Amino acid sequence: MDPHRVDYTGLARQIRVWAEELGFQAVGISDTDLSAAESGLLEWLALGLHGELDYMANHGTKRSRPAELVPGTLRVISLRMNYSPPDARDSEQVLAEGERAFISRYALGRDYHKVLRKRLAQLAEKIRAAVAGFDGRVFTDSAPVLEVELARKSGLGWRGKHTLLLSREHGSWFFLGEIYVNLPLPLDEPQAEHCGTCTRCLDVCPTRAIIAPYRVDARRCISYLTIELKGSIPAELRPLIGNRIYGCDDCQLVCPWNGFAQTTVEPDFAVRHRLDDVSLVELFAWDEAEFNARLAGSAIYRIGHERWLRNIAVALGNAPRGAEIVAALQSRAAHPSELVREHVAWALRRQAESGLIDKTPA
Repeated sequence: MDPHRVDYTGLARQIRVWAEELGFQAVGISDTDLSAAESGLLEWLALGLHGELDYMANHGTKRSRPAELVPGTLRVISLRMNYSPPDARDSEQVLAEGERAFISRYALGRDYHKVLRKRLAQLAEKIRAAVAGFDGRVFTDSAPVLEVELARKSGLGWRGKHTLLLSREHGSWFFLGEIYVNLPLPLDEPQAEHCGTCTRCLDVCPTRAIIAPYRVDARRCISYLTIELKGSIPAELRPLIGNRIYGCDDCQLVCPWNGFAQTTVEPDFAVRHRLDDVSLVELFAWDEAEFNARLAGSAIYRIGHERWLRNIAVALGNAPRGAEIVAALQSRAAHPSELVREHVAWALRRQAESGLIDKTPA
């Protein structure tokens, strides 16, 4: 099709049909003007609230100026895919049982990067087959892209006070993906915000990482501490992590809009290896080979076995006192990794403070 004679309104309608066929629940189209969000991003970086998230600052203005990242970009197609697995054990029940491991619901199945990237690429190929001269690039949390702001501008939802995108129909239990395109597709209108005076997400945050509406101090966020941070977890924050060993969903769990959220229909996002309801002791016993084998193809795999043990050691320290927990920790007390040994020693001291075992020297 000649790009100068394309019915772009009709093409946008067709893109929505293709996207639904590929398993996406919603599509929105925005322009590339992110100037309003750019100032907030630069201020956040200047304050150091990104911690060790160096990738947030490494690409200059490419993150907030799509045409600098992909020259020729005129529009961004944003897409939404639900991920909440229908068969997962209730999150609040798991969090209430300190000897169980809580893993963020998005990570219970296959790595979403792989799933979404494949579907986005398939959609891009359909557009390429329909329009001569089409050029574009797909993204899913894999490059300097302000995906929440782009999704907001495209009408997929509004930014909640916890900084995640919210939808009246789907809450926040979904992934986002984008296609940067060189086509002048018709724009969608942003939605109105619907958080009102609610502050439940700020109030529930275990580490008070949401320091103000729409502003998160990543250095205090449990998702950052258990996933992004490569070194030692600050000792003062460890007791606040509880039994969360990979990510944290608290701000989403209390959000009233998630009462309308839909579960996923994607088999790839189904729970694997009972990760929705498994004991800390069982997971702590995995050696590196078992970790690699079981979590291959999972988002969790990228933190590696060492940080996996670090996180579980903290959770075991926070767990209700028990001989099985102490024995598990003692089994790793001489681990080759200094990082693991440090967190195991801390956890043993925590258990000692409960009165179950003799005090462990600092």
